[in-house]
Amino acid sequence: MKIYTKTGDKGKTSLFTGTRVPKHHVRIESYGTIDELNSYLGLLRDQEMDAHSKQTLTQIQEKLFTVGSILATEPNKDNRLKIPRISTGDIEFLEKEMDKMNEALPEMTHFILPGGHTTVSYCHIARTVCRRGERLISYLHENEPVPDNLLSYINRLSDYLFVLARKLSKDLNAKEIKWIPEKLDQ
Repeated sequence: MKIYTKTGDKGKTSLFTGTRVPKHHVRIESYGTIDELNSYLGLLRDQEMDAHSKQTLTQIQEKLFTVGSILATEPNKDNRLKIPRISTGDIEFLEKEMDKMNEALPEMTHFILPGGHTTVSYCHIARTVCRRGERLISYLHENEPVPDNLLSYINRLSDYLFVLARKLSKDLNAKEIKWIPEKLDQ
């Protein structure tokens, strides 16, 4: 099997169903951003961290392939997908993971500047790519419905990545810098 097909040379690509759309179509942007997120999660997982967090990131990466597959399929033809969908259990899994991490973290009283350690920064980059993916999927949803659980999963995933960044800061002894806005005289 050759990697190059030359079928996209004119700026169009195929969805899973064979339908041809422009490469800038919001559906392509949506699953392309999820692919980008998945790559950043791979980079994050390659950093030094506890085994449980690495395992959780691997599970999330596998779910993101499901998300991408759903996004690459028109809603009226999604019966062609022979894979499990994103379930409420997948969303609850992220919530439980966040609850466990939050138990060991100090209360958050201010916004936190991203950074403090390369690993933490990678996590914040993944979080912002996740939010961009969420915005694109939301835009797609306005015109072509996507499953509610899919939107909820991506929303919860960005929250998970924020909490993971805080956990990694703690584990790596990286200082969290609070954002305290300068007060203007009025």
